[in-house]
Amino acid sequence: MLWAPYASLALLAPSIHALLRFSCSQLVIERLDPLVNPGEKQSPHVHQIIGGNAFNASMDPTISPSDEATCTTCTFAEDFSNYWTAVLFYRAKNGTFKRVPIKQNVGFESASGGMTVYYTPILQGKAKVTAFKKGFRMIVGNPSYRTEAEAKKFRQLTYTCLQNMNTRTGETLDFPKKACPAGIMVNVRFPTCWDGVNLDSPDHMAHVAYPSSGTFESGGPCPASHPVKLPQLFYEVIFDTTKFNDKSLWPTDGSQPFVWSFGDQTGYGNHGDYVFGWKGDALQKAMDSNCNINCPELKTQSIATGNKCAQAQKVKENLDGWLTELPGGMPVV
Repeated sequence: MLWAPYASLALLAPSIHALLRFSCSQLVIERLDPLVNPGEKQSPHVHQIIGGNAFNASMDPTISPSDEATCTTCTFAEDFSNYWTAVLFYRAKNGTFKRVPIKQNVGFESASGGMTVYYTPILQGKAKVTAFKKGFRMIVGNPSYRTEAEAKKFRQLTYTCLQNMNTRTGETLDFPKKACPAGIMVNVRFPTCWDGVNLDSPDHMAHVAYPSSGTFESGGPCPASHPVKLPQLFYEVIFDTTKFNDKSLWPTDGSQPFVWSFGDQTGYGNHGDYVFGWKGDALQKAMDSNCNINCPELKTQSIATGNKCAQAQKVKENLDGWLTELPGGMPVV
């Protein structure tokens, strides 16, 4: 069973009482991962990173990104968190690769690529959520997964084949098998229950869990092992696959031509990473006040200002043009 994501304002379900929905422009695209490969000069595969410019190969959990960052790509100016996903590539018939560009979501047309980020405090009833704490970090998904059965271990990691920019139905666990007229939207929803003690865990997952039944959206209860209800953190990333929609460019065996930067051509390895970095108690205030899109309790900046926040690549390599292999030499498996 799949669950539909939140949509643009006109498409929001009546049960949604409040949510933060905002744009974060692209900070940098490169091979670094301070969670899975902390301290390493380069990670195995390429990521798209958004948020505060304190992002680095080593991010000390005792130091908040908000204490080190000097700017953020997000429209809420107190959010110096870092959010990242893998990057999508098109694989041509001759075996070469081309990075698929990332485009803006509906309502954020002046943003520079990046993502749309959601924090949802309440959907059903009046259950209070506890905002993430300083030092909190987590991962959802597994880049080694290649089967539907494995992908189903994570309830809400999906793809939407955009018929137009407002399409919010027809989610799948694997890559769309037909050309998508407006691109492919990747949906990354994180678990919403916390053990209340650990800000991280060795696998960056064990300290969080899904509701014991139902979903966050349906008001599902948290399991006894993870009793603290967190906001629903959700990313939407839109890859502009339209330049590759000509069927003559697709494999002749009927398969689709897109592959993740970690070598996954199925889509089942979809995953996302998060390092909390909101300043002070800004996020908790927003959650307590049930801010809905606009939030007077938070400081904002223009999308144009967010676009100016960028970070030079630390792992210098060509990520544009036609490549003979995926960056880092990742095999397609």
